[in-house]
Amino acid sequence: MVSRLQYFMFSGVCSLPFSSSVRLSRPCCENQLRCAATLSQKPVIQIPQQMAEKMRKAKLQQRKMERQQFLRKSQEGNRSIPIINCKRKQLNHYLGQSYSKFEEVPLASKGWQNRKAAGDYFTIHGYGGNPAFTHLQKGLQEDFDSLGLSQELLTKIWNLGYKTPTNIQTLAIPQVLEGNNTLIAAETGNGKTLAFVAPMLQQIAQRKKAFRDNYPMNSPLGLIVVPGRELAEQIQTIASSLAEGLGINVELVKGGRTKKLMLNPAVTEPHLLVATMGALSKLTTAGLYDMSLVRHITLDEADSLLDDSFNDSVIRYLSRFPIQGCSNTEEPEPLVMSGVQLTLVSATTPRSLHTILDPIVDIDSVVRISTPYLHHIMPHIPQKFIRVSHMTKAEKLLELAKNDARKGVPFIVFSNSAKASDWVSLYLSENNIPCVNLNGNMTAALREGRFEAFQSGQALGLSCTDLTSRGLDTVRAGHIINFEFPKFMADYIHRCGRTGRVGSQMTGHVTSFVHRPQEVELLQKIEYAARKREDLPNVNANIKRIILSKAVTKDMQIV
Repeated sequence: MVSRLQYFMFSGVCSLPFSSSVRLSRPCCENQLRCAATLSQKPVIQIPQQMAEKMRKAKLQQRKMERQQFLRKSQEGNRSIPIINCKRKQLNHYLGQSYSKFEEVPLASKGWQNRKAAGDYFTIHGYGGNPAFTHLQKGLQEDFDSLGLSQELLTKIWNLGYKTPTNIQTLAIPQVLEGNNTLIAAETGNGKTLAFVAPMLQQIAQRKKAFRDNYPMNSPLGLIVVPGRELAEQIQTIASSLAEGLGINVELVKGGRTKKLMLNPAVTEPHLLVATMGALSKLTTAGLYDMSLVRHITLDEADSLLDDSFNDSVIRYLSRFPIQGCSNTEEPEPLVMSGVQLTLVSATTPRSLHTILDPIVDIDSVVRISTPYLHHIMPHIPQKFIRVSHMTKAEKLLELAKNDARKGVPFIVFSNSAKASDWVSLYLSENNIPCVNLNGNMTAALREGRFEAFQSGQALGLSCTDLTSRGLDTVRAGHIINFEFPKFMADYIHRCGRTGRVGSQMTGHVTSFVHRPQEVELLQKIEYAARKREDLPNVNANIKRIILSKAVTKDMQIV
């Protein structure tokens, strides 16, 4: 009987348990490997396939929920910084908040078609600095020295208080100096006037040297065309300040005295002519000015000048000049641009620009320069929208005006018609708030000095139509009130641009009254663009064409 078991291992030999009388031995490599494999195996528990599938789906569902929770949290934005503050707090919009592609964007103005919404309001807060100093690319110089201007002009610019060029000035001045046909498109209040006036003056100073002391009378070298008298006066003042000491004469031609000039023409040496379209056309046709020496034409507020109300006369007038890059030139791609240089300046650009300019210039020859916030809501200007009723509108206007008067804040009140503008001026003046009136229905003699009275501080308020919204440098305005909400997106952009301008002492803010259905429709587009951080839609200055298209659509619906 075996009483004791022992194992002995030798190289290549496995000894089995043995007794004192029996001993067996044999090679055992195969058995040794089999034993080692058996000892290394662990028990495996097999999960039923149905349960494994269920666990896999649960894990996928958990991951999906975590991802949705992360996206929801990121879309909510920073709850401590509201961008849109509503009377109904659940509709607030916060910094960084976003919406998915198929998610319905909540609008505070959604129910404003109903008269019961009167008293509701929301505010789009300012959330950034003036975009005029937001540069587009790295490496752009932030001083006027690098833009190619002469030392004489640089000295004048510094003396006028301009220290740092805006983004549109940095981009546009070199292109205009090079002699390119240029489209300068930037948000209102961005310093576009200096971007084209300074290089024009430098070009004129160089070309004027060729005449020495034999400069011909009434023969300008440069021409700036604008839609309004007040804007023409403003540009002439700026250009004269820059041209002082350079030997350049800047002359103003505006409506209201053309008959007097035609009967008693003046003989002068205007090197740069700043003119309104109507007066310029009449005086040129009458032969008071010789335009054969003109080598540079600028259309300021080009969106208004190329509107159908001006379009025919502007295109007809420009067709007199051999614009460089003209579409009907014999050489399809000339090596050197020759002819009259064309510069277009605007805060909004017509969608039909190619069609409009086709008779006078090849659009491909035009260098387009724009800024990132073109057709955007200005990030530095707070804008409040109030749903009012017809009965409370005047009362709310007086409340805002008295509040501005108490704080000493100059304000501008916009209306859609001259009649409403007249009424606002009388209403505020009767309530001891000094306010001047300015609209297109006033005669030239009556309009004279009205805008200067507001700019100089003689009047705290200015009641006007969209005549004042185009180009005027209202740096004094601290509050814009849309007593009548604009009918078109381009008008809203231009009105808001009357405050928060480059050089203004205050950021300013905008307050808009809304109560008509068509006003609510436009407001909803503005609010949607603000929440989605998108371009404002339907920015088209071709107002006449829009009105006609809507009239045709209405007639078709009636039929």
